[in-house]
Amino acid sequence: MGAPPGYRPSAWVHLLHQLPRADFQLRPVPSGFAPQEQEYQQALLLVAALAGLGLGLSLIFIAVYLIRFCCCRPPEPPGSKTPSPGGGCVTWSCIVALLAGCIGIGIGFYGNSETSDGVSQLSSALLHANHTLSAIDHLVLEMVERLGEAVRTELTTLEEVLEPRTELVAAARGARRQAEAVAQQLQGLAFWQGVPLSPLQVAEDVSFVEEYRWLAYVLLLLLELLVCLFTLLGLAKQSKWLVIVMTVMSLLVLVLSWGSMGLEAATAVGLSDFCSNPDPYVLNLTQEETGLSSDILSYYFLCNQAVSNPFQQRLTLSQRALANIHSQLLGLEREAVPQFPSAQKPLLSLEETLNVTEGNFHQLVALLHCRGLHKDYGAALRGLCEDALEGLLFLLLFSLLSAGALATALCSLPRAWALFPPSDDYDDTDDDDPFNPQQESKRFVQWQSSI
Repeated sequence: MGAPPGYRPSAWVHLLHQLPRADFQLRPVPSGFAPQEQEYQQALLLVAALAGLGLGLSLIFIAVYLIRFCCCRPPEPPGSKTPSPGGGCVTWSCIVALLAGCIGIGIGFYGNSETSDGVSQLSSALLHANHTLSAIDHLVLEMVERLGEAVRTELTTLEEVLEPRTELVAAARGARRQAEAVAQQLQGLAFWQGVPLSPLQVAEDVSFVEEYRWLAYVLLLLLELLVCLFTLLGLAKQSKWLVIVMTVMSLLVLVLSWGSMGLEAATAVGLSDFCSNPDPYVLNLTQEETGLSSDILSYYFLCNQAVSNPFQQRLTLSQRALANIHSQLLGLEREAVPQFPSAQKPLLSLEETLNVTEGNFHQLVALLHCRGLHKDYGAALRGLCEDALEGLLFLLLFSLLSAGALATALCSLPRAWALFPPSDDYDDTDDDDPFNPQQESKRFVQWQSSI
């Protein structure tokens, strides 16, 4: 099958497509894109479930680490103010992990933008294809109406004027039959008319879903950015309450990161299966939804020399009929106008209608060629299989970095806040502040001694 212009499956598509797949019974599943089959659905769910397994293992590791830290920590001598060994290393490991998370957030913003650009390109291609199909229907309707009006008015008037000359009436009736034949042939060219599937509706649905997907990822990225920044602020200020709150928030974002990772992995794998060979699935799905013949769909989706134009015969017959009408009208103008001057007005009107119809016919021939719609198909595939897939992979990298950074931070934060001085709530207050409790107690002792 011919690939759309400008689209070739990327290396990432080939790599993801080669990954093994299995259903819930761990039986191998073919990597062909078949979302309607239960085994393939189970394979994608199993890919997403790997993220759930990673979340469970990370939570178990964090819990074991913290339990060991709390239960196996050696007791500190009473009154000891020296920090425990390795405290600075723990704090810096937490800071490095949070900075790595910030780098992952930047990657996530880029991936979210790339995914949005790819989906926007898909929507634009669908809208352009809808414009082409609507233009075909409009041109066909306009030409059929023009020819029908010409048959009902000008040709009828011309036959009445030429009634004394039977041979001229026969020529006018021949032009009428040719115009009726052209109208009948043209009606079969509006192949998308009455089809229940609308590219415009599909584009609107895709844009609607993408808008909320983009917004959800922006909120997730901003939430993680705030958690990282406030955690760093808590470590810098040695504020125990802020670090505790951010520890709870880090646990929440860790769960969300693993969940998004599972969704991104399953989507990337399914999209790679589709993009490795999209033509068969698109052809079958479009035929089921529209009821159009496989010849028409193959012509537009494949657009190669092996597939002929299914409308070529109708176009050829219509073009010949229009040429015959033109020659008959020229003959009537030469022979009838000198004898019947009143026939000149309907003949001129018919020639004007014929010229407009021929111009519209040439536009229709260009629109019916597979080149335009096939170009839109290629643009849609490039947006979905290149930009959108690349963005998904960057989002997957963001989720992985985020999960690793937050897991490291959750292991380090309790040890970090244990090193904070007990008076951390008043560390930030000024010594000369009259509302400082320490200064107030000193003044009270001095007042008692003076008495």
